[in-house]
Amino acid sequence: MNICLLGYENLPVLAPEYSQHGVGGEPVQQTLLARALAKRGHDVSMVVLDYGQRDGCEWDGIRTYRAFRPQAGMPVLRFIHPRWTGTWSALARANADVYYTSCAGMHVGLVAMFCHRHRKRFVFRTASDADCDRSRVRTFVRFARDRWLYAYGLRRADAVLVQSITQARTLARSFSLASRVAGMLVEQAQPCSAKEIDVLWVGNIKQVKRPDRVLDLALKLPHVRVHVVGGPTHGEEALFQHFARAAATRPNLVFHGPLSYRDTNRLYDRARVLVNTSDVEGFPNVYLQAWVRGVPVVTLIDPDGVIAREGLGIRAGAPELVPAAVRSLLVDTAAWQAASERCRAFMDQRYGEDAVLADYLGTFAEVLRGGCRHRSILAASEHHV
Repeated sequence: MNICLLGYENLPVLAPEYSQHGVGGEPVQQTLLARALAKRGHDVSMVVLDYGQRDGCEWDGIRTYRAFRPQAGMPVLRFIHPRWTGTWSALARANADVYYTSCAGMHVGLVAMFCHRHRKRFVFRTASDADCDRSRVRTFVRFARDRWLYAYGLRRADAVLVQSITQARTLARSFSLASRVAGMLVEQAQPCSAKEIDVLWVGNIKQVKRPDRVLDLALKLPHVRVHVVGGPTHGEEALFQHFARAAATRPNLVFHGPLSYRDTNRLYDRARVLVNTSDVEGFPNVYLQAWVRGVPVVTLIDPDGVIAREGLGIRAGAPELVPAAVRSLLVDTAAWQAASERCRAFMDQRYGEDAVLADYLGTFAEVLRGGCRHRSILAASEHHV
């Protein structure tokens, strides 16, 4: 199949020479998906931001097409040029049969319009619980124009994939759209014996991730070694600066700032516990990166109850219970070892690349045959999941 993935921020994950740019979970997922497809002989391309790379460059058998420079254009007007025009031009140069993107935003509508106009097929995947809930989208998609484009794109997609059963039900209830659950890919870990980082926290420094809670954790557990990875978020730069200043006052906290995907993986290798403090998530990529290395997770968010059901860490019932949950895993060596082994076994059983990729290949093949158009009833969603 000829497949193009739109992920503006994918290049720093795909190309080592651009790894100085920080990345989130979705660029990792899209890049792992693209590599898996290319490895199996599919014709794979990506539409990415213009960081100065040559148009049409290939990495790992994946061609990349430049959309626009991150800060290019005049405020307000840059939505049309270069963002809309640049995206459409890059999509056209890719000349794929199926286009794929993820995460709520205006780009979903732009891809849908392009595919409708050029008679291409379009698959979308959610990246967060908030993507599925119309009332919560406004929290993360700032402009009404972009929210309208997102809703339009959802309706025009030939298939919508979600990360969990909970997301499928929410999407059906909020947008009256059917969906199917697709697994997430994870890069296999390299062996590492040193586990000198007690607690690792990874995420962009923005309010919804609640980085203040990891500062509180370091204060309440002064003998626990805490490492934090995270870069600034557009519009929340002041929060990043505040966090950096506060982190400097915690002697047991190491704040790395933004790191490349590869450098962050080295910290996962050295960690004993991953902590997630977010108010809202989907199925966090950080969970998979931790579990594949045998690192249990302490969190407030347990997608579809998998952590509690499989024993992959601890779901704390409230923010104030997180320190005690972390302490219990760190102090009880036998409990940590058992959880670590369950994490590795779970990933071996559920997240083999062939098994996860089947969800995507099946969907891409079906939309190319003309199938998968939404049936706007809850029963359809329940059937798929």
